[in-house]
Amino acid sequence: MSPGASVSPDASVPSDVDATWLARAIDLATANVGDGGGPFGALIVGADGDLIAEGQNRVTRDLDPTAHAEVVAIRAACQAVGSFSLAGATLYTSCEPCPLCLAAALWSRVDRVVFAADRYDAARGGFDDLEFYELFARDRSTWSVSVESARPADASLPFDTWLAAEARTDY
Repeated sequence: MSPGASVSPDASVPSDVDATWLARAIDLATANVGDGGGPFGALIVGADGDLIAEGQNRVTRDLDPTAHAEVVAIRAACQAVGSFSLAGATLYTSCEPCPLCLAAALWSRVDRVVFAADRYDAARGGFDDLEFYELFARDRSTWSVSVESARPADASLPFDTWLAAEARTDY
């Protein structure tokens, strides 16, 4: 192992299929660096084993702090399949998803997330993933950003309206 390299405690040798898709995610990430973007690439593969969509980090290009490779891939995949649910699909990504991307994966209902590099590799590259994971483990009173509840009398009105709507699409 090279100096500065790290291995997650749960790291395992990928299957041939996983290795193929991870190689593509790593290629997307590496190419994105060459194009002036961040070192992250991701793709969504359907239950049938076919590629649905790809994504590369577009944070600086699009001036969008949510345009992480995984989020870009999830958005494109949902558009491609015509649903907000990617149940049955696998998200392959060049790096362990940050909390934002992990939440997006959970919301999209993918069955699996498979990653190559980990949060420690990202931290070595100057990315905040590790810091955010550590932040969420701490009490909110210690955070540098204030997160406060301000509850007006009608705070639950949107949810009451949602529950009363017969034509809603549950998710």
